[in-house]
Amino acid sequence: MNVSILHYAAPPVVGGVESTIYHHARLLSGSGYQVKIFAGRGEEFDDRIPFIQLPEIDSRYASVIQVGNQLASGAIKEDFISLRDKLHKDLQINLGDSDVLIVHNAITLHKNLPLTAALRLISDSGKLHLIAWCHDFAWQDKLYTPDLHPGYPWDLLNNPWPGVRYVTVSEHRRNRLSELLKLPRSFIDVVPPGIDFHQFLSLSPLSQEIVDRLQLIDAEPLLLLPARITRRKNIEFSIQVIQSLSRTYPNAILIISGPPGPHNPKNIAYLNSLRDLRAKLQVESNVHFLYELRGEDQVLNIPDETIAELYRVADVLIFPSYREGFGIPVLEAGLARTPVFAANIPSVQESSSGLINVFDPNGDPDEVAARIHETLISDQAYQLRKRVIKKYTWQSILKKQIIPMIEEFGQPK
Repeated sequence: MNVSILHYAAPPVVGGVESTIYHHARLLSGSGYQVKIFAGRGEEFDDRIPFIQLPEIDSRYASVIQVGNQLASGAIKEDFISLRDKLHKDLQINLGDSDVLIVHNAITLHKNLPLTAALRLISDSGKLHLIAWCHDFAWQDKLYTPDLHPGYPWDLLNNPWPGVRYVTVSEHRRNRLSELLKLPRSFIDVVPPGIDFHQFLSLSPLSQEIVDRLQLIDAEPLLLLPARITRRKNIEFSIQVIQSLSRTYPNAILIISGPPGPHNPKNIAYLNSLRDLRAKLQVESNVHFLYELRGEDQVLNIPDETIAELYRVADVLIFPSYREGFGIPVLEAGLARTPVFAANIPSVQESSSGLINVFDPNGDPDEVAARIHETLISDQAYQLRKRVIKKYTWQSILKKQIIPMIEEFGQPK
């Protein structure tokens, strides 16, 4: 499906709408859509996404400002008609293969009324599906209402367009748009802006690969065990904990960062026993050895920089070792503010000074799982983090809201 996105300006111009366009375009393109951007200002920022610059779309273009000044005084002159018709012609030519056109702001804001009028002609032609992404409403802003007058073209901004799907960025904005257009709230979708999970956490390409391939963004919770695969690390205990947690949290995930230890040939046998335990407990989708990520032919050694990034992604550090020289992961988790559940052994006691959750490494995995659960449900930071991941990352918004909307609304007329 061909999706076009239109706004007065596009990235790298800095602004909230421009940022939204940047993320929508990249993620839609990455999901297989053919995306084009139309704007009066901007540049191509992704070689997969054509940028079509039509200067008259820009709210700051000289002739647009001239017509805007005429309209602000209530005068509709030939300049307006000429500019509207030029924009209509140029858009018709360039939108020929578009199935869906997402228009940001131009249908409820007066910054370029010739563009608004041209888009109404495009919409009335019925040749494509138009989504009006409404951030600001001229008729409800006291700064703008002195420039607005009864009748055409100003009434294009406060009357619903037939066949157009309206979107706002919040419930508050939906209520305001419902009042303005006299539309039922159910006729208006709410799609908030978001946060880029990878970008905000400053994840390297390798960390992004790990997160994406294992779908760690959907993990709830994500337990990190930064260790080589050796028997003294007691990894089987962590697998039993994740199996217990999965009864309450089906998407609970445990990632073990290291490969088998290099100095003992018996470590391969230990790894095989862990694989067997994973299968026996039916948690193959919940437990991942990162060194296997790229298959048996390419052992993946995780550098320290990536481990540091995984602490930022993880919800809990689990550290069930029978013995350690000191317990550096506990210190790393402290810097990353990652909750720690670790074996109650002397080195861990020394490094943590009693400021973490400890357990008997020979104890009951169900009890440890229950304590992790109790900690997480009472942790507001964790609850907020999961709320953001589920509702407010660009990845989640694309998957749960934007793609279903486009697929439903963009079917051939």
